[in-house]
Amino acid sequence: MWTGPGTGVAGAALEIKRRVVGQALARHRRAARDPFDMLRRLGGLEFAAIVGAVMAARLGRVPVVLDGFASTAAAAVLYAADPHALDHCVVGHVSAEPGHRLLLEQIGQRPLFDLGMRLGEASGATLALAVLKAATACHSGMATFAEARVSGPS
Repeated sequence: MWTGPGTGVAGAALEIKRRVVGQALARHRRAARDPFDMLRRLGGLEFAAIVGAVMAARLGRVPVVLDGFASTAAAAVLYAADPHALDHCVVGHVSAEPGHRLLLEQIGQRPLFDLGMRLGEASGATLALAVLKAATACHSGMATFAEARVSGPS
């Protein structure tokens, strides 16, 4: 199920949440002209801002670390419009929210971490940035075969 507990919704309230989300999707899926129109109909301003930021980063050739379910869901609008629109993105971590794993499969992304976190506050992106910086430093500081005087396979 794509619609999960979020910040702790459970029991009957979770079933109501799932039903309402399902009804909204059914209603607007028929009327939406494209992924951006669906965003207009169902997304909040924060989702639109994330979509704009990810688009601007792509145009500026700036890599993006998506953190958690909400930012990945917003970015999925771009993927729906163009499967290459997220080529400059990595996903910091997969959220404990059940739908996040399904969404990552749908958009062909693999998270750098799967720690069962539901913290938010860019906790997954913070961890991911440290690892990405270390990998970049390792790669850029690595000697070539010629510099290391490696003549070839032994």
